[in-house]
Amino acid sequence: MRVAAIDQGTTSTRCLVVEDGGQAQTVAAIRHTQFHPAPGWVEHDPEELLRNIVTVLKKGRSADAIAIANQGESCLAWDAVTGEPLSRVIVWQDARTADVLAELDAGAGARSKAVSGLPLDPYFSASKLAWLMRNVPAVKSALSAGRLRLGTTDAFFLDRLCGSFSTDVATASRTGLLDLDRQVWSPEMCALHGVPIECLPPIAPVDASFGFIGGTPVKVSIVDQQAALYGHGCRRPGDCKITFGTGAFLLAVAGSERPLEGDLLPTVAWQRHHERPVFALEGGVYDAGAAIEWARTIGLFSSVEELDAFDGCSALGRGIAFVPALSGLAAPHWDRHAAPVFIGMDHATDRRDMVRAVLEGIAMLTVGLINAAADVIHTEGAISIDGGLSQSTYFARFLASACERRIIVPATHELTALGLAELCGVDTAAARVATSTYIPDGSVTTSHHERFARALACARDWRSASRKPAHQGLAER
Repeated sequence: MRVAAIDQGTTSTRCLVVEDGGQAQTVAAIRHTQFHPAPGWVEHDPEELLRNIVTVLKKGRSADAIAIANQGESCLAWDAVTGEPLSRVIVWQDARTADVLAELDAGAGARSKAVSGLPLDPYFSASKLAWLMRNVPAVKSALSAGRLRLGTTDAFFLDRLCGSFSTDVATASRTGLLDLDRQVWSPEMCALHGVPIECLPPIAPVDASFGFIGGTPVKVSIVDQQAALYGHGCRRPGDCKITFGTGAFLLAVAGSERPLEGDLLPTVAWQRHHERPVFALEGGVYDAGAAIEWARTIGLFSSVEELDAFDGCSALGRGIAFVPALSGLAAPHWDRHAAPVFIGMDHATDRRDMVRAVLEGIAMLTVGLINAAADVIHTEGAISIDGGLSQSTYFARFLASACERRIIVPATHELTALGLAELCGVDTAAARVATSTYIPDGSVTTSHHERFARALACARDWRSASRKPAHQGLAER
């Protein structure tokens, strides 16, 4: 079988053709525009995303099946009759609803975690869809006319491309509107956010068969991170992967029962047709590849080869720390008012030191996710990682030492595509045999962790209007 695996991500849309045995060939990739109309806002043009999917799919015409991975929490509104978007896509990184959510009482937050498993954070779709309901006149008009559809990007793609208005249960679990125990939309959560439940798509298994595009069946639709979890070969409780893309996303398989409460979030990993759902713990770092791209943009480095060319001890070992909180802090902190911090520089600090500190800061935030997962489920084995940063030997070695775990980097980089193909029935196990393994070497010490924790404390709540300047606090004491 040949599967055209579509990875519709935060910065680009790619098509890979995956065959039995796990051979994967990238046949097309197109970047799309990022819109930032206001501070903290991130948007995409839904028609551009749709055009790009159609364009890359043309390169995979000989495929027997299509599988699509989506961005997860990114969402929009559209017209049920014409299919016309009524808004741009509000991207998962977007923080515009932070202040509205902060006004809700603690009881609302507790109910959200109890029902959906998710905190009240602008990362998730619920408050984004609520924002559209409140602020976009075309959305209000469509609701009055009985023509409104709301959903994550997968539902829009499937509706327009296949005539199938639906979403899969793993994607639905990222909205904050799902009853996680029953795997149905929650009337309580929809009422809390002001999202009309009748405008949401039906929920299906990830391999429900979603229709056809040009005569080729769309067999699978799922969140990109959950697809990557499957692609890493994670099947048993405790199996864990981290994908380093625009953000860094840890997922650890929890089994057939909803995992216990902790600092990370319970989510649906996947649910195959006629099978019980498999749950996972999820945690993220908002800015991983995004922080690296920012460092390149401001001139700290110019080529990816520079992400390995370091001599001497670590930046943290020399007292230099960076907290990559350009979009705030995700799990386990959930602080959208946090800000990025460079600290510890002196006259001898150069660009190379600062690039190194960016890599180490991403790794140190990731260690927090690893430790939080281990507090809930048994995850003492090796951790498999993928994505752009996994190709930096320095980063992988530093991460292994910082978390005191073996880090495994599969030779193939296309784990999302492998997961999509495997969910379609393709055997890709052979593609995961070749790996690079990094073993802790003791180079990251307790003092390094303490130093980063102090820097992290400086970043917390920085953008909050209620935070007092340091000189004001001193004057009051």
